[in-house]
Amino acid sequence: MNFKAVSLFSSAGVAETYFEKHGIEVKVASELLKERATLYSQLYPSVEMVQGDITEDSIYKKVVSLSKRAGCDFLLATPPCQGMSTAGLMKEDDPRNRLILVVIRAIKELKPKYAMIENVPEILTTRIEYNGEWQLIDKILKDELGRAYLFNERMIVNAMNYGVAQSRERCVYLLSNKDNGVKWEFPTPSDKITTMRDAIGDLPSLDPNITDISEAELLAMFPDYYKKRNAGLAVSKWHYPPKHKFRHVIAMMHTPEGHSAWENQVYYPTLKDGSKSKGYKNTYKRQWWDKPAYTITKYTSRIGSQENGHPGYPIVDSKKEEERIWSDARTMTIFELMRLSSLPDDWNIPDNTSTNVIREILGEGVPPRLLESALIELERQIK
Repeated sequence: MNFKAVSLFSSAGVAETYFEKHGIEVKVASELLKERATLYSQLYPSVEMVQGDITEDSIYKKVVSLSKRAGCDFLLATPPCQGMSTAGLMKEDDPRNRLILVVIRAIKELKPKYAMIENVPEILTTRIEYNGEWQLIDKILKDELGRAYLFNERMIVNAMNYGVAQSRERCVYLLSNKDNGVKWEFPTPSDKITTMRDAIGDLPSLDPNITDISEAELLAMFPDYYKKRNAGLAVSKWHYPPKHKFRHVIAMMHTPEGHSAWENQVYYPTLKDGSKSKGYKNTYKRQWWDKPAYTITKYTSRIGSQENGHPGYPIVDSKKEEERIWSDARTMTIFELMRLSSLPDDWNIPDNTSTNVIREILGEGVPPRLLESALIELERQIK
């Protein structure tokens, strides 16, 4: 393929990681937040980045002008999903839900040969006020663009069916200009599921970095802490142990694979005063080695966030909670999250990038292998 692309709401460019491999050269990108726009430019130095609010006319016109000048004939849009996601408040009048109108406007003006719009599945049932009435976003998209574009039928796809070791369901619109004579679809979902063991099972085990005890106390608990840490860093500068509190680590040390510390009768999550805390049963939870990861969220540094725990290995395997001890009483490292997000091991994150920003980006981003599967299918059709 040989296309030039514009990327809207691009964040750090996770979505387009494998575009160049398939002959799609991103020429222009647009991102609201300065920190993410800067990271995008570090990762993609040849792309013209427009940082600012694309709903402002001056920013929008600059993006469109640069795209026309670059001859962009492919459009990628990944507008924020927080207003529609079940993980958010799902307010009907959330202004972020209206960002899809910018995408429609850009497609109508640029007339790309192909367009890809990614969001959460709830986009299909979300309404916004448009032309004086509340309408489904899905209907608006098809009413406004259906004369010029063919839409795919399989729009709800799960990354785990496309070679990603993560269960993450998304809605992806694949638009093909009717002049192309191509009906662009996702390939048939695969029954072969990539598991966490497949993705990260070869990585060194790591002890957690406990921040509220002394180094001597840490080494008394984990004598091999530095040996393991160095083994991790030998694999990647991003495979080092996350920081956790002692009371959280103790609870997870007695929690086996696939279970939550809330199930424990003795070693359960506590407050600072030692009393039992309250929380959802899918928190303080380890994942399963032989399943794909749960959907990665923005808060992957927190054991107390949903389903973030490393599966671990039995050090002392016992049905008795007081006796059993499991390794890796922690959340995922950045490097593990990269693999679970289907990013390459050499994803070139600048050393000075905030780990919180990286975790947020990975929690919000679409796994790039999922979009790549659609590109492979498009390649097959247009050869």
